[in-house]
Amino acid sequence: MNALQQPRDLPRARQALAFIFAAALLCAAAHAQDAKPQATPAKAQDSAAPTPAASKAPAPDKSAQPANPDASVAGDEDLPATKLPANSTTAQRIDTAWSILTEASGDSKRDQTRIQALAALGMLRTPHTAKLITAAMQDSNLDVRTAAALAAEQTGDRNLTTPMRNLLDDKEPQVVFATAMALWRMHDRSGEDILIAVANGDRSVNPSLMHGAKHKIDNDLHDPGKLARLGAMQGASMLLGPFGFGITAIQFMHQSGGDLARASAIETIAQEHTPPVHNELLAALADKDPAVRAAAAKGLVDYRDPATSSALYTLFADPKYPVRLTAAAAYLRTTGTPGPGTAAAAKSAAHSAPAH
Repeated sequence: MNALQQPRDLPRARQALAFIFAAALLCAAAHAQDAKPQATPAKAQDSAAPTPAASKAPAPDKSAQPANPDASVAGDEDLPATKLPANSTTAQRIDTAWSILTEASGDSKRDQTRIQALAALGMLRTPHTAKLITAAMQDSNLDVRTAAALAAEQTGDRNLTTPMRNLLDDKEPQVVFATAMALWRMHDRSGEDILIAVANGDRSVNPSLMHGAKHKIDNDLHDPGKLARLGAMQGASMLLGPFGFGITAIQFMHQSGGDLARASAIETIAQEHTPPVHNELLAALADKDPAVRAAAAKGLVDYRDPATSSALYTLFADPKYPVRLTAAAAYLRTTGTPGPGTAAAAKSAAHSAPAH
């Protein structure tokens, strides 16, 4: 199997595995939401008896309140309407794309927004991208640090392996495990001792199998239940793509009505650079489903024609953050900003893209 054939087959296996993991996470999220309201009656017993008027008041609709404060940011609430100048130059649009990504990655109030920005930044490979991802590795939120490690892997930038190694000593097992996995896939064996410890479970580790620095192994990395959750989150991150990482990303897909099957189909056919597929991706940018719009935007990264760039530019005003961020990164790619492994893909796209 040559390098051009391989991307066509890999997504199918990855998606099948990711669907299983995502389903497990969905069950966990649903269980958490079901369990929360049960604590309410006990809390009410400690308060003063309600007045007759108060007892007749309708109970608040808890189903409308997200279990995670970031859940509404991740999908339910639309972004403010934005008017894009129609006669802007390519340089101005490039500046706008970078502003969208930079501002979102530095949003100190919204963890999930930063995570979604990192998912988009993983599509690019530039010094500025590396700077933003490296800064996110020091974020106070463990999911953001995890997303930073995954984004660094997606860029394929070997310069990011040095700050990634610092995450191997993170206090959170989730960050450590995700980073060790990401480094291994980048052919860096710095976290080998961590992966061997996980693989061995309760058995002792064979020192002869390890090389490089040794790290403190958290007890959670031997806990079957917690390891299952870490594995599920790793698998789900393959599928969620622009929507970020972890439980809140799955909440976005669930609450916004995102169709995982259609989004996965878009991602798969995007591996084929033919005129019919190109036209299908362009049409999908206007789909009512944000998951499909984001998947289509990501699928257009390797086309270098004005029609594709212009179509992506219109999504800079999309009401959903994952779509807006993905479109910004994809636009930069279509206008020449380098990304991971773009050389072969760009050559293929140049031969197969339709004339405009």
